[in-house]
Amino acid sequence: MKTRNARVAITWLVLLSAASAPAAEPLDASALQKQAVAVFGVLPASADRTGDPALEAKVKLGRMLFYDPRLSKSRDISCNSCHDLSRYGVDGAATSTGEAGQHGGRNAPTVYNAAFHIAQFWDGRAPDVEAQAKGPVTNPIEMAMPSAAAVDAALRAIPGYTPLFGAAFPGDANAVSFENAAIAIGAFERRLVTPSPFDRFLSGDTSALSAGELHGLSLFMSTGCGGCHMGQAVGGAMFMKLGIVHPYANDDPGRFALTKNEADRQVFKVPSLRNVAKTHPYFHDGKIATSEEAVKKMAFHQLGKELSDADAAAIVSFLGSLTGAIDAAYIAKPALPESAAGAAR
Repeated sequence: MKTRNARVAITWLVLLSAASAPAAEPLDASALQKQAVAVFGVLPASADRTGDPALEAKVKLGRMLFYDPRLSKSRDISCNSCHDLSRYGVDGAATSTGEAGQHGGRNAPTVYNAAFHIAQFWDGRAPDVEAQAKGPVTNPIEMAMPSAAAVDAALRAIPGYTPLFGAAFPGDANAVSFENAAIAIGAFERRLVTPSPFDRFLSGDTSALSAGELHGLSLFMSTGCGGCHMGQAVGGAMFMKLGIVHPYANDDPGRFALTKNEADRQVFKVPSLRNVAKTHPYFHDGKIATSEEAVKKMAFHQLGKELSDADAAAIVSFLGSLTGAIDAAYIAKPALPESAAGAAR
């Protein structure tokens, strides 16, 4: 996988070198738009799985479950605790606080636009958002439920969920289950899509980006950033070693811990850059505080280039155009069904 991804990155670096333009000369916005479409494509309105007549019922249920802390051992932690939808799907911490004040080893990435990624988690251990939704619930550091059976029991102890699961999974005799809860959360997350000014640009509105943002986009591509941060999510489409050219000080084994393949040591999923201006701190370890620092470090460690302050600032200006609007109505916290023991939190 590493070798294939490296080849893809090198191919894109060659193709994207044609995108460079002298900063002092006016950029051809139309030509740059065509180049950008070839690299990034167009962001769909959602990543829905089609052909499901109960999809809307799943989305409704998934929204409730995303906010429900009763899926955790302490009954205090929900999906939204670490992936705060009002804060672009992150909590702003280097690593999130879980059960009994424990901290995980990696930064919690945003759930916005995540359904477009090649896989979930930094190491790609979950193939999709449905599988990812299960991981934190039974992780002893995160939500710490002792088993899938314990999650089943917790859900079945909330009578108000019975008709909601029944509507979302008609014909399923055991509709109220951890497995179905993860499917519903995934259905909700598949619509957490944030179109931005950059998407208007990709759709043909060349006035959607300012002159500074256009210059930053041109530098982003000519520098080689688009070799890895490509596709609809501006990243999330491949795995890559952190520190290709210059080693990055890092004791996290990355995908190696999952695959036991030495070629995967310190290999991580390339993160999406959508809403990146709002999702600091950065990198898998959450140790990089600012976008400017992140851009400079990536250029150095991944591409062997030392960017000037001006060029880094220009790229950061472009990255700001990837900030999309949050649909406040879609992410509004719903009323949660009461449990048999009393009102929901």
